[in-house]
Amino acid sequence: MADVSGMKVLAPANRYRGELPKVGIRPTIDGRLGGVRESLEKQTMEMAKSAAKLISENLRHPNGMPVECVIADTTIGGVAEAAACADKFRRENVGVSLTVTPCWCYGSETMDMDPAVPKAVWGFNGTERPGAVYLAAVLAAHNQKGLPAFGIYGREVQDLDDRSVPADVREKLLQFVRAGLAVAWMKGKSYLSMGSTSMGIAGSIVKDEFFQNYLGMRNESVDMSEFARRVEEGIFDKEEYERALAWTKKNCKEGPDDNPAGKQHDRKRKDWEWEYSVKMALIARDLMVGNPKLAELGFGEEALGHNAIAAGFQGQRQWTDHFPNGDFMETMLNTSFDWNGIRAPYIFATENDSLNGISMLFGHLLTGTAQIFSDVRTFWSPEAVKRVTGKTLSGTAAGGLIHLINSGSTSLDGTGQATRDGKPVMKPYWELTPEEAGRMLDATLFRPGDLGYFRGGGYSTDFLTRGGMPVTMSRINLVAGLGPVIQIAEGFTVDLEENVHGVLDQRTNPTWPTTWFAPKLTGTGPFKDVYSVMAGWGANHGAISYGHVGADLITLASMLRIPVNMHNVEPERIYRPSAWGMFGMDPEGSDYRACANFGPIYG
Repeated sequence: MADVSGMKVLAPANRYRGELPKVGIRPTIDGRLGGVRESLEKQTMEMAKSAAKLISENLRHPNGMPVECVIADTTIGGVAEAAACADKFRRENVGVSLTVTPCWCYGSETMDMDPAVPKAVWGFNGTERPGAVYLAAVLAAHNQKGLPAFGIYGREVQDLDDRSVPADVREKLLQFVRAGLAVAWMKGKSYLSMGSTSMGIAGSIVKDEFFQNYLGMRNESVDMSEFARRVEEGIFDKEEYERALAWTKKNCKEGPDDNPAGKQHDRKRKDWEWEYSVKMALIARDLMVGNPKLAELGFGEEALGHNAIAAGFQGQRQWTDHFPNGDFMETMLNTSFDWNGIRAPYIFATENDSLNGISMLFGHLLTGTAQIFSDVRTFWSPEAVKRVTGKTLSGTAAGGLIHLINSGSTSLDGTGQATRDGKPVMKPYWELTPEEAGRMLDATLFRPGDLGYFRGGGYSTDFLTRGGMPVTMSRINLVAGLGPVIQIAEGFTVDLEENVHGVLDQRTNPTWPTTWFAPKLTGTGPFKDVYSVMAGWGANHGAISYGHVGADLITLASMLRIPVNMHNVEPERIYRPSAWGMFGMDPEGSDYRACANFGPIYG
């Protein structure tokens, strides 16, 4: 049993340079003094306060810190007050803009003109004042000026003195802010390539233009020899290393070695591989976000890190043909805890697949949870399962399954050993308990690496994800002449009978973690059946996030101007800027045309 005694939930912390992004609330008003404006001041400002209260009480940043809202110092009745608000928002690091009003206002004079900040307008649905008229007018101004904005308008009429936020308004407000904060979080951060292209995988051919123009991120890179240098020169916190190694030996169970007996590494070599793997985890984290301890040790430059909100490790083959693989490092960084305690996961892509890394980042920023990185390995039809196991698939799996499996980067959260109301879940780290972390460790074996793949050895993570979890698989792909597109598949993890899983697992690599995935089917197009989902997937990897968050991903993609080429999200959950409706009546074609028309948010 894992020893979780003394494990604590670490206090929320900002790992990155600069302040956390805030949500700016802009209360706009009819600027006519002499009775009109004065009668609306209280109601308008109260509407802003209600929105701020809703957001701050229901959302957290992915690092666990509360989301702060900044309200304009005054209501905004014209250009001068709009400019004063913009100045305040710049000083306060506002990354998301929400305009609220119960009344008519002067549209182009009061609107937010910052092209790089996601924006929405909530027009109060009341009969006394024309909030809906302003909403329509200002959205038209946004569309005409090429500054897409989301419109929010409640379905039911509210009374003048009603300060509540209706359920449908609440849903759109939170969906908009979640996605907007994800945009703000990425801006100015880095993706760190540790190594370069892995085995010709296109996703590890890192494209600066995508990161810079669509995400507002920079690209950093180090050669994998930096790991060897830091190990050999002792550029890591040795006290933490000793603590981490002891914790690992106590809690990370080494599984059986499936390599041929004559080729297995001896015990001395395996122990060295454990030591090296732990050092790699420390070094990769320090490369991403820095470590003040290194400055105390005389390594001031190394102490700074690369301000990386996501990273990837090439590994194969230039590294893994000689050194221990990166599986342990990738697993522990992606997990919501380590030897220091329970903390926010790092986003770390195997094989330096930057596009899957960013897909994982999207899921993490929207949910606060750790992410699963997997090969989209095999479609198992019911007929094929029956043929090789003699068993009939049923329930959620009746139409077949996709076998998600990869050598290392799947977080231990992916075991599904955390629970809520007795059901398996993946939680934000601040909800995780030490007991749940212990169950994740108990459900995992660290298997000596397959020496056919990893000649240098190392340890691969091996577990089986519990079934019954709602999850969303996504993937960004780059297409010549088109740019980035994103595909989204909501579905469920599935439990198989032990003997069925065993037979299927043995046909691939049983030393790696498995997630059995059944996508939701629509009966048409790429979601006609499970085979069509597998056949339509655009790359060899997928990022899997807890929950059915496809709608949030679509909202986020529209902010970044990344069209969605494949999804199974119900139409009533899809929320895009008002301008998207001007590009035709076919929603997905309109998405492509709108994204092409407006272009990437930063480029």
